[in-house]
Amino acid sequence: MERAKMAEAESLESAAEHERILREIESTDTACIGPTLRSVYDGEEHGRFMEKLETRIRNHDREIEKMCNFHYQGFVDSITELLKVRGEAQKLKNQVTDTNRKLQQEGKELVIAMEELKQCRLQQRNISATVDKLMLCLPVLEMYSKLRDQMKTKRHYPALKTLEHLEHTYLPQVSHYRFCKVMVDNIPKLREEIKDVSMSDLKDFLESIRKHSDKIGETAMKQVPGAQDLVDFSPVYRCLHIYSVLGARETFENYYRKQRRKQARLVLQPPSNMHETLDGYRKYFNQIVGFFVVEDHILHTTQGLVNRAYIDELWEMALSKTIAALRTHSSYCSDPNLVLDLKNLIVLFADTLQVYGFPVNQLFDMLLEVRDQYSETLLKKWAGIFRNILDSDNYSPIPVTSEDTYKKVVGQFPFQDTELEKQPFPKKFPFSEFVPKVYNEIKEFIYACLKFSEDLHLSSTEVDDMIRKSTNLLLTRTLSNSLQNVIKRKNIGLTELVQIIINTTHLEKSCKYLEEFITNITNVLPETVHTTKLYGTTTFKDARHAAEEEIYTNLNQKIDQFLQLADYDWMTGDLDNKASDYLIDLIAFLRSTFAVFTHLPGKVAQTACMSACKHLATSLMQLLLEAEVRQLTLGALQQFNLDVRECEQFARSGPVPGFQEDTLQLAFIDLRQLLDLFIQWDWSTYLADYGQPNCKYLRVNPVTALTLLEKMKDTSRKNNMFAQFRKNERDKQKLIDTVAKQLRGLISSHHS
Repeated sequence: MERAKMAEAESLESAAEHERILREIESTDTACIGPTLRSVYDGEEHGRFMEKLETRIRNHDREIEKMCNFHYQGFVDSITELLKVRGEAQKLKNQVTDTNRKLQQEGKELVIAMEELKQCRLQQRNISATVDKLMLCLPVLEMYSKLRDQMKTKRHYPALKTLEHLEHTYLPQVSHYRFCKVMVDNIPKLREEIKDVSMSDLKDFLESIRKHSDKIGETAMKQVPGAQDLVDFSPVYRCLHIYSVLGARETFENYYRKQRRKQARLVLQPPSNMHETLDGYRKYFNQIVGFFVVEDHILHTTQGLVNRAYIDELWEMALSKTIAALRTHSSYCSDPNLVLDLKNLIVLFADTLQVYGFPVNQLFDMLLEVRDQYSETLLKKWAGIFRNILDSDNYSPIPVTSEDTYKKVVGQFPFQDTELEKQPFPKKFPFSEFVPKVYNEIKEFIYACLKFSEDLHLSSTEVDDMIRKSTNLLLTRTLSNSLQNVIKRKNIGLTELVQIIINTTHLEKSCKYLEEFITNITNVLPETVHTTKLYGTTTFKDARHAAEEEIYTNLNQKIDQFLQLADYDWMTGDLDNKASDYLIDLIAFLRSTFAVFTHLPGKVAQTACMSACKHLATSLMQLLLEAEVRQLTLGALQQFNLDVRECEQFARSGPVPGFQEDTLQLAFIDLRQLLDLFIQWDWSTYLADYGQPNCKYLRVNPVTALTLLEKMKDTSRKNNMFAQFRKNERDKQKLIDTVAKQLRGLISSHHS
């Protein structure tokens, strides 16, 4: 029962499913009916479904038939119309066939074009992809090209920056391309190339500034600022930046400093002939200035490439070497003008470097040493000047024939003489040409000394002291030696010596004007404490004294020359009753000589005259007592007495004014007393009064008397050998022996 119920239920359910499928088939699009039919076949009752499907088809056919029957007339009409359309359709078919044929023909070209279009679109896509890739690569290539251009034009620092951008920004975007790998591998080589090329540029720069240091220094010493503009420092900056970017700044700094130290040593090595010309010194200074102008600019335009300690070290080395070189080479210089020019050059050198901040006190200290060298060269030059003046002088008073000439001489030399001014022309100055010439040359020397002191930053007192000390050396050493050389000259005459004494007297008086002259140019009063005094007075006094001594010596030599002409017959018994010819000539010479002494200071003339008389008296005494005169007669002694009287007469005549009474005659007192003793044969008085302060023959020495007596004794024995039996001769001989014995006794007692 239950089975029957279950079978009935299943039958109802199957029928319902079949009905649903049929409805779905009727309502579903033919294209989508496949899944519906598959569900039928998937089941087990497709036979019953087919039965139902047939039943449903029949039902529909009956409905169609009913409908067709209902619309039959319309169907007939439609068939009629359809037949009509058939003919038109055939025509249309033909037209469509023809059109299709034509379309197929035309379509072939279109298909070909479409294929071409397809290929173009493919190529377009490829090109677009390629362009996209190239757009990524082009900046890389452009940067690489830019890098090459920069390196080609030696713009190395921008090239290094470009290389950095290329490496870190552009290449990573296209790193998968093969050419990029080549670039990446080439980057270290490019860095080294940039490094090497920039170093090469630096070396060229260092060589260039080494060669052009003198030009830089010359410009700096002429105008100071702007000298560094002559140099293109870009190679240094580029190389510094490049090495800094590459992390090798310290290497670069060490290399730069090492090379510049080497160049400094070369610059500071002076040429061996530097002292010969000023240009030698100028080039030497220009190179040093140029070197430090460059270093100063580097110091202030780079951060740490060089520092102040490095610059100071170089400057200390430069100072020591420069000063040593100047000491050595200036010592060879004998031209004061060159030394003065050198001093001005050193001052300019020091002032220029001082503008750049370098300490130059040592240079100015060294200039004080050069000042001594300059002073020595001046003294040598003026020694020649004085020598020429003294050699060319005529040693005669300057004659003047007009007022203009007189004023010209007075304008050259400070001289005032009221008496001379009143005298009519022509007239003469008492001094010779060398007085105004020497005076003016002393002033020129002072001017030359003053020139050296300029720009040395010395006080007026220091300048005054320097000038006075140098002038003192000129007077006490140079001029004094020149005067002494003239005075000691072998062929100097008495007239020249007299004129030298007159000249030095006037030069001595002019010393106060030289003091005033120095005071006027230095503005330092001579009364100022520590002011050096001029020693001109001493110089001219010494020269005058030397000339005086030379006059005395010269006079004595002249006297000796006359005495060499003396030809006494010591054995004569005759008397000429007149003085000897040589002595008369000698006295005449002395009179004419002392007449020239009128312009000499009185004391000089008196001393010269007294010296001459003393020398004459001494020489006559020596002539009388010389050993070669072994014998002499009383007659010869009397002739000799006439000559002495002539000398005494000359002394009494006052050849030089200023002597008191018989002062000049005292020069001959020894001779006079000796001759009187022998001629008057007044031995009793001599022997009796000997040793008394007021004795008549006080000036007669017993040794002298004995010597002369011995000569007369020998003569008496020889000439009177046949008259020895005459009583008076024998008595006289005994007397001579007695006197001689007594004289020996006096001599013996005196010595004891």
